[in-house]
This record gives sequence, structure tokens and C-alpha cells, in this order.
Amino acid sequence: MQNNFRAISLSHKSAPVQIREIIALDEASIHSLLVKLKDFFSITDTLILSTCNRTEIYYSHDLDLSTEIIKLIGVEKGITGIVDYIEYFKIINNDRLAIDHLFKVSMGLEAQVIGDMQIANQVKRAYQASADLDMAGPFLHRLMHTIFFTNKRVVQETAFRDGAASVSYAAVELIEELTSNTYQPRILLIGVGEIGEDVAKNMVHLPEAKVTITNRTFDKAKVLADEMGFDVIPFENAVSAMKYADVIVSSIMKSEPFITKELVSQFDIASYKLFVDLSVPRSIETSIEEVPGVLLYNVDNIRSKASETLEKRLDSIPKVESIISESIEEFYNWKKEMMVSPTINKLKNALEQIRLEEMERFLKNADEKEKAIVERVTKSMMQKILKVPVVQLKAACQRDQADQMIELLSDLFDLEKVSEKKS
Repeated sequence: MQNNFRAISLSHKSAPVQIREIIALDEASIHSLLVKLKDFFSITDTLILSTCNRTEIYYSHDLDLSTEIIKLIGVEKGITGIVDYIEYFKIINNDRLAIDHLFKVSMGLEAQVIGDMQIANQVKRAYQASADLDMAGPFLHRLMHTIFFTNKRVVQETAFRDGAASVSYAAVELIEELTSNTYQPRILLIGVGEIGEDVAKNMVHLPEAKVTITNRTFDKAKVLADEMGFDVIPFENAVSAMKYADVIVSSIMKSEPFITKELVSQFDIASYKLFVDLSVPRSIETSIEEVPGVLLYNVDNIRSKASETLEKRLDSIPKVESIISESIEEFYNWKKEMMVSPTINKLKNALEQIRLEEMERFLKNADEKEKAIVERVTKSMMQKILKVPVVQLKAACQRDQADQMIELLSDLFDLEKVSEKKS
């Protein structure tokens, strides 16, 4: 029997950000935890996925190890009272439900922004980390490649991944589009509240951009800048920095506009200057568009674009779920056959052992030509004898009755004894 595939999930659906950031695992912690799981529990098929929205551990084992694994996370993170957080974890011990959950997470159905494009790469990196430590066996390899193929189908056959479905990502997509002909565009992000921080994190999709951030609270801006590899300046230098920036993204709370037409009129704009106002109430005067070379987009323009995309994605969900169901069914057919593979191999070995023993008994005085003929005939006979039980085993898999057939063949041919002899 194969082990059950299981999942432990802490996500934005079960835990607030204050809890998620405590439990979150970086690359080093993931590596260390994988090694511990391998050493302590001899787990081979394991996947650890940790993003800003979720920390999840998938594993194959005959026992429910969820409590032990959560305690190991506590050890790894230095959390003495990790048991206090157990209520935030969702435990999935049903094999099919765990597989279904991983598919939905990987496709972006479980993301905060439905259809999030980043999750596919995050899952690939998690799989690579397991493979590097030999913690992905045939089961996980097949499962992950089925997921990657399913992801391609979703992209090719549906509108689920089209466009940007969050304001922050839509803003970054807009910037990318409008600066496509600018070499290393200089971007100034003013304000790193919730939406500003999200914009900053989405800037990873603009690898050529030179990003500078500023905030009234300098320390908050510096922590984010250090994390993302951006430059940071004091808030009082923001106006000066605007003069040199190609793109200014404003996400600050202010009762009066922070960026005015009078201010922008003083800038020497050689070709263009893009302003993106993500503040509510607005922090940029709409009249700045009257200044030559200025482009202005506000949160309503961008939200409209994101809302249209989100609507298309939501309409695509039934098709995505149908594709996932097809893939899981295909995977389960393979999984069922994998369950009987050891028995088929044992049966082949048992018959081969009998064949070799009888060959040795009766061909002691035979010449090479005679041996070759008997070898060919006996191998052909063995293949024909094997054909019926192998076909019956695979058919029993499809009926979910493989256990009985395995037990019957094991008793009939004493396969465990034959296996012990061979080892």
C-alpha cells in the first residue's frame, strides 16, 4: 500500500497577517525543515510552500504527523508556544483532498488575488528545493509534472491568467507597458502603506527598473527597501527625487493634494513623466495633465482595468476546475497502477526464479544452442502466464479493488517469501 498524501495549511483564509508572518519560512528554514523531516520521519515525498499568503507542508506518510511537523516549525522558528497557533492550521489527511488542494493552490484558485501569476513559480521553487534534497520520489515527481502541465492548459485554454486582477499589480503592469521603451526606468514610490507595500513587492516584475521608495516613517521604508533591494530616501527629499524620476507612484494619506500642478510645472520634463495616484482621497491634482509631457492615472482607472480582468477570471473558474478534475483523474489512474507495480515486479521475480531454477536442473548437459532455444521458449511462456494477472490487477485498480487482488496473488505465489529470498 502507498502512503497517504497529506497537507498542513496556514493561509490568508485561516490566519491574519500577524500570524502568517510569524510562521512564514525563508529558504534556509525550508531547507532545514526538509532535512529534519527526512531524518526524523524518513519522509521522501515532501513539499514546503511558504509565501506572504500561506505556509504549507505536503507529505506522504501512513501516519498523521501534523502535530509533530507543526512542533518542528516551532523549533525552526524559535517559537516556544507553537501549540497556541495550531488552531490556525488546516489539516488535510484525506489523500484526494490534499492533492486537490495542491492543484487549486498551484493554479491560483486559493490566492488572495484569484489567478495570481506568481504562485506557479513559487510552487516550482518549492518542488526544486525538495528535489535537490532527494525528497521527491516517483509519486511527487509525477504529481508536480501533472500540475505543471495542467497550469499550461489553464493558460492556453482559459482567460484565468489574463491581465492583472489587483490594483497594485495592475499599476505595475501599466508602468511596465508605458516604460517599455525606456532603458532602466527610474521609479519613485511615495508611501508604503498596505497598497504601497504591495506595489513595491510587485515591482519584482520590473527587473530593469531603478526603484526608490520613501515614506513619512523612514524606518518602515528602509526595512522594505532592504528586503526588496531598492534605494530609500528621507520623505523630505521626495520632491527633489521627483525631478529625476520617470515614474512617480503616490500612495499616501493626505487631506490635500501632495503633488500639485504648480509643483510639476517646475520640473524639466524632457520626454515624459508618468504619475500614478493610488491614494484615496487623491494625492495628485488632476490638473497636472495640463503640463506638457505629463501622464496621470488614478486608482479608478486602474481598478476598472483590474475589475474587468477579475470578472473574466471568475467566469473562467468552472473551466479551470474542469481541467483540474481531468488532470486529477488522470493522475489517480497512474497512482492506482503504481500501487500494484511492486506486486507485479514480485510476481515477475517469483516466476523468473522458478524458471532459472528449472533451467539449471534440466540443462546441465545441454549445449549453448539448446540452452538458447529453451531460454527463448521459457521466457515467452512466462510472459504469457504473467499477462492475465497483470491485466486483472490493473482492472482491479480501476475498480478500487486492488488490495484484494494483491493479497490473493501474494498468498498464491508466496511473494513475500520470494522477495525475502531475493534480498
